[in-house]
Amino acid sequence: MKTKLNALQSRTLALLQELARDPDLAEADPATGDVRLTALPHAHGDHVHIGARVVSSRHASGLDNANVWAALARKGLVGAGYPFELVITAAGLAFDTGLRGGLTAPTDH
Repeated sequence: MKTKLNALQSRTLALLQELARDPDLAEADPATGDVRLTALPHAHGDHVHIGARVVSSRHASGLDNANVWAALARKGLVGAGYPFELVITAAGLAFDTGLRGGLTAPTDH
């Protein structure tokens, strides 16, 4: 059975996948394939910085939403430790949201 995500869950997972690719924010566990994030970015005006890219704060609202994290955890895409442990599972990293690169833009500052 295919895992279904609503729009907010899809956007959040896509952004978590972007964060997982940033070596300054993520630590991979070679044994499990999971990635632990060391921090989540916070809104800076109307946008959020994700590495050298930015995303609208509106599109990043799920990063700080416990209900979104709980739904993604039930589906096995993130660990269940939010907000104390920020883990994206191997399944979450491999999940195709169809949004890769579509939410972020290069930053000018």
